[in-house]
Amino acid sequence: MKISDFGRKSTIIFNFSFLIFHLGFMGKIELQNITYVYGKGAPYEIKALDDVSLTFEEGKIIGLIGHTGSGKSTLVQLLNGLIKPDSGRVLLDGKDIWAEPKKIRDVRFKVGLVMQYPEYQLFDETVWKDISFGPKNMGMSEDEIKKAVVEAASFAGLKEKHLFKSPFDLSGGQKRRAALAGVMAMGPSVLVLDEPAAGLDPGARRKILGRIKDYQRQSGTTVIIVSHSMEDMAMYCDSVVVMNHGKVTMTGTPAEVFSRSDELISQGLDVPAITKVARALRNEGVDIGLDIYTVNFAAHRLLGEEEDK
Repeated sequence: MKISDFGRKSTIIFNFSFLIFHLGFMGKIELQNITYVYGKGAPYEIKALDDVSLTFEEGKIIGLIGHTGSGKSTLVQLLNGLIKPDSGRVLLDGKDIWAEPKKIRDVRFKVGLVMQYPEYQLFDETVWKDISFGPKNMGMSEDEIKKAVVEAASFAGLKEKHLFKSPFDLSGGQKRRAALAGVMAMGPSVLVLDEPAAGLDPGARRKILGRIKDYQRQSGTTVIIVSHSMEDMAMYCDSVVVMNHGKVTMTGTPAEVFSRSDELISQGLDVPAITKVARALRNEGVDIGLDIYTVNFAAHRLLGEEEDK
């Protein structure tokens, strides 16, 4: 089976084939009073998360932003049980993921995490073997594994020639695609992406994020994206969560969050460039609102039209 066998229909086949794995899994994650401390009891202990309660709405793309050290990376590692909270609970579809510690591996099949540095999760002799590792451990048949690998690789934008190379011979952007394919091949009901477009040029960045959005819309998967790019958050997310010093400081739609630009800036964050333009226009007497977060939104507002959803 080759990537080329799927032709132009590969993305559609990929999306619908993975709906099978979502049956029975809603993809709703709740954090209840989560606290996590690094170096607990040591002189220089750090409280990475401080009594955080948060719900990630199922079937949506949620952006997670915050300055370096705000607790974002710690939070996403808690979502699939890579680390265990010091206090509080992580609920997946209403069930505490640590209720049965021996079954924590099953949680990682349902909540797939693509790390910020993909080389940390690439390890096998070839990209093919790396992508197939998860499906094998899920107990898929050989035919199912082949189909999952080919479809996931096609989705992530890997070429057939990449599949038989060592993952460590790939470029930075290709490694990121390989890591994404390895998680997608398991058909998780929740997909967590830590800086998924880092290292990609603008064209490749739009392509991979666009594919992720298309996949989410067709499959109903819950997608959580960590990014420092405010433009990416504005363009691709349904809602945004802001973190600062281990706490959640804001939640809402992109329009609601980015309209509070002064608060974001005070927390060491930025806002989309078009939001800054809207503020400058307001200062010059042209008030199109401070809830502008995409160029398309600004154009419709200036023309007095409703935004094209």
